[in-house]
Amino acid sequence: MLKIENLNVHYGGIHALRGVNMHIEQGKIISLIGANGAGKSTTLRSIMGLVPKSDGKVIYKGEDITTTPTIKIVKGGISLTPEGRKVFPDLTVKENLLLGAYLRKNKAEIQKDLEWVYELFPRLLEREWQIAATLSGGEQQMLAVGRSLMSRPQLLMMDEPSLGLAPIIVKGIFDIIKQINEAGVSVLLIEQNAKAALEISDYAYVLETGTVVLEGPGKELITNDEVKKAYLGA
Repeated sequence: MLKIENLNVHYGGIHALRGVNMHIEQGKIISLIGANGAGKSTTLRSIMGLVPKSDGKVIYKGEDITTTPTIKIVKGGISLTPEGRKVFPDLTVKENLLLGAYLRKNKAEIQKDLEWVYELFPRLLEREWQIAATLSGGEQQMLAVGRSLMSRPQLLMMDEPSLGLAPIIVKGIFDIIKQINEAGVSVLLIEQNAKAALEISDYAYVLETGTVVLEGPGKELITNDEVKKAYLGA
């Protein structure tokens, strides 16, 4: 579905990504784990066309989208839930969600997807007309994910969806990720909670200083001694 080939990204004099190669299969959950500053968010932002690539290619469904504008990437079926939620604070829950469907025209299909988001996140329906800034952190994260889903993505990329949330809310977020995937949406996940991410992942990559140093099925990486020592607190 998505291939990253020899991807290099520079920020000024910093070589942020160094020849990254990844493959995201359709219908799968893929995790990208690593320490802060490893290049995880840069990888997602480069896929979305939000940061320029120095070298390499991004191929989506057989098409080279390396230099494609972000708006066309979203239209093509890729969506990003950014780190830090970044909801529109002065707009209501419903207004935030409808902005996720900004590029779509079919009102009936938009309403159908809005109802699906409310099924996934009943709390958002309860707070449909509440201003986003007044929501709790967990509710804002639900809203950020729901807004991404309103573009009807085929590939949903999520950057630290559990960051700063209480453990009981984190479990709910991971359950929702599985439900989204079961509905046919492929998922590329960056997550500080490496154990939880690997447990639900079909495949995973480990990034260190902009380089993929390990990869394999999620459940295999959980038992890898290097991964356990570096990321799982073993």
